[in-house]
Amino acid sequence: MLSCNICGETVTSEPDMKAHLLIVHMENEVTCPFCKLSGVNYDEMCFHIETAHFERNELEKNFERINTVQYGTSNSRKDSTLQCRMEVNSSIHSACASNHPKISAQGPPNNGILKHKDFYSENLTESRKFLKSKEKQPDRTKIKGSIYEAMYSPPECPFCGKIEGCSQDMETHVKTEHADLLDTPLEDCNQPLYDCPMCGLICTNYHILQEHVDLHLEESSFGQGMDRVQCSRDLELAQQLQQEEDRKRRSEESRQEMEEFQNLQRQYGLNNSGGYKQQQLRNMEIEVNRGRMHPSEFHRRKADMMESLAIGIDDGKTKTSGIMEALYRYYQNAATDVRRVWLSTVVDHFQSSYGDKGWGCGYRNFQMLLSSLLQNDAYDDCLKGMSVPCIPKIQSMIEDAWKEGFDPQGASQLNNRLQGTKAWIGACEVYTLLTSLRIKCRITDFHKSTGPLGTHPRLFEWILSYYSSEREGSPKVLFTSKPPIYLQHQGHSQTVVGIEERKNRTLCLLVFDPGCPSREMQKLLKQDMEASSVKQLRKFVGNLKHKQYQIVAVEGVLSSEEKIARRQASQVFTAEKIP
Repeated sequence: MLSCNICGETVTSEPDMKAHLLIVHMENEVTCPFCKLSGVNYDEMCFHIETAHFERNELEKNFERINTVQYGTSNSRKDSTLQCRMEVNSSIHSACASNHPKISAQGPPNNGILKHKDFYSENLTESRKFLKSKEKQPDRTKIKGSIYEAMYSPPECPFCGKIEGCSQDMETHVKTEHADLLDTPLEDCNQPLYDCPMCGLICTNYHILQEHVDLHLEESSFGQGMDRVQCSRDLELAQQLQQEEDRKRRSEESRQEMEEFQNLQRQYGLNNSGGYKQQQLRNMEIEVNRGRMHPSEFHRRKADMMESLAIGIDDGKTKTSGIMEALYRYYQNAATDVRRVWLSTVVDHFQSSYGDKGWGCGYRNFQMLLSSLLQNDAYDDCLKGMSVPCIPKIQSMIEDAWKEGFDPQGASQLNNRLQGTKAWIGACEVYTLLTSLRIKCRITDFHKSTGPLGTHPRLFEWILSYYSSEREGSPKVLFTSKPPIYLQHQGHSQTVVGIEERKNRTLCLLVFDPGCPSREMQKLLKQDMEASSVKQLRKFVGNLKHKQYQIVAVEGVLSSEEKIARRQASQVFTAEKIP
């Protein structure tokens, strides 16, 4: 017995085997146009080409033509069918060669039947695996689906849908059951073909092509819609992130503003940490704990403070008197580098104490100014019976002026309250208090520099004009009838008690600073006063370089009508500006 190495069929003799090879295999030989695989029947070759070479879109048209040739002829014998199959196989090879130059030069194999079963089995196995994965994909077109179903599923009759076990049975079924339908001649192979402009698929019918292109457009439209949805989501996310960033920024700005506001409140004594009395007691306790104050001294000072607060008069413990007289004597007998000097009326110096250290300079300068007015007979009428008040009393007097209607804007900024706080006061509060006492005064604002390097020479000239006399031949030292000037700049205030004109024609202010200790000021009372002691009072043009200065200068006494007019004018507070 002989066995066929291709299909495994057994025959009894060698002539029978030759006849078997000639009839079954040589006449029906099918060769793969891509990898030269042969030795398989037609259905298996179609299965191999579709799975192993599925990327060749041109083959889909040829597979469709294969099906047409296989089932579209009538009254043809089996050998005619085989001949058609060989022609189609040749057309497949030609079509592929046209798209693949490397293959176009090759023809069908001339070396007979390929007997490499291992090679065939390997390709067949891989092809079936790939078929299973492809069947899971939902996006195959209807044309591909029909090819898969016709080639890899049991053959189904295209006319009645009956399913047969193999292609030969299906061919017999079609010829016997639908012979009348097969009388129609095969369509002309030269019919027009339509290429899809989007994917290159070839369609034989324009309407099918239109439906196919519509699918592309629907898919494109769906993709664009998804893109718009994604863009909308991205925009929404970006807006959410921006809103979150803005919220955090506003929160941070609000926090910083609150911190700055609290710092300002603490700096200007508006943080409800107590006022003069509480600070005085607290600082004296610290001195006792450090051993720098005896407990008996603590209790004595506390009793004096309570008495001073009760009567509203300063206890005078930080006051230094007689300095102006000592300066007059000094300039008469010394100061050879000074050409002329103008001094204000008598002024007492008041130093900051434990109770107002760090915030009471404005109150102490008002005490200095008031001490001068109380010693000037021209102001007896409006200051009759007054003494220099303590700081809490000054706070109460300013609150009373606000209640009369003076400077409502300034009162609002300080919450209409000064007593029990460490609130700073400046030129506006001093002006308000003096005006409420019927003392005529003016505020002048030197709001910007008028000299090189941020200096204010116009300020010095204005003070000289305030103190000086127009008479020629005036003495070197002149005690004027002018009160001292309240001088304010950012963060501090001082009292101007005179001005020097030096021999080089430069000007120098004489200033009382509440920050200067009383022990230093008392050095000016010595008979042999040294120039170094006066040096602490001198302020040259180059020493005043703050951005802005304000002065309050007393000019006389107000009548009742003038006081009312100035109260009305203080509703919108204005100051004379220089320059």
